[in-house]
Amino acid sequence: MAALFVAAPACSQTAPERPALGLLGTIPIFWGEAAGPAEALAGSADHWARPQLEQTFALRPLDVLDAASLAGLERLLLAQPRALSPAENVALDAWVRGGGHLLLFADPLLTGESRFAIGDRRRPQDVALLSPILARWGLRLTFAEDQQQGFSVRDVAGIPVPLNLPGRFEGDGSCALAGDGVLARCRIGAGEVTVLADAALLDLHERHPAAPAALERLTAAAFAHGPAQDRNYPP
Repeated sequence: MAALFVAAPACSQTAPERPALGLLGTIPIFWGEAAGPAEALAGSADHWARPQLEQTFALRPLDVLDAASLAGLERLLLAQPRALSPAENVALDAWVRGGGHLLLFADPLLTGESRFAIGDRRRPQDVALLSPILARWGLRLTFAEDQQQGFSVRDVAGIPVPLNLPGRFEGDGSCALAGDGVLARCRIGAGEVTVLADAALLDLHERHPAAPAALERLTAAAFAHGPAQDRNYPP
């Protein structure tokens, strides 16, 4: 009988460790749109993007950007961040120049709904206030007020991206622009910055059907873990 219960060989393969991804922004990807700790723990206000990102990355939520918080990170996602302090701008620029890869969603007029009223600090920031760091990288974010509100899917360097009242980047030639200026990709020192002038694809309450695939391909391109055709936009 003992011969019937031969132990299976131990599996020597382990799941690959997920790379760390720093996360900061007023769009509540990590904590969700929770009114307090109890609601956050219950998961009733979770953002759909968190479990998707966690399939590939080990998320590390950040409160501030400085040398200590960015230490050990190679990848960073900023989702409609608050205005950065001068010290944070310096730290972010130094981190990128040292080899960091940044994916930044900077929306000049955020269209997503929020359960929190205007003035509530838990509400996503309506307007991106990032002119100092963008100017440092040779970019200026503009906005055309005559646009018609509503989702549209635009080809942005081969990636179908849902947009809603997007901005447009103008540059000094330091960055490559795509999608009629909606996306900029800049080589900064040893690092790289990918910036989208819209954050509608991260809408919590009105997720566009194309949003998950767009987020997957944008992160693949910005952080170089996806197909080669995505990693190479723009040249």
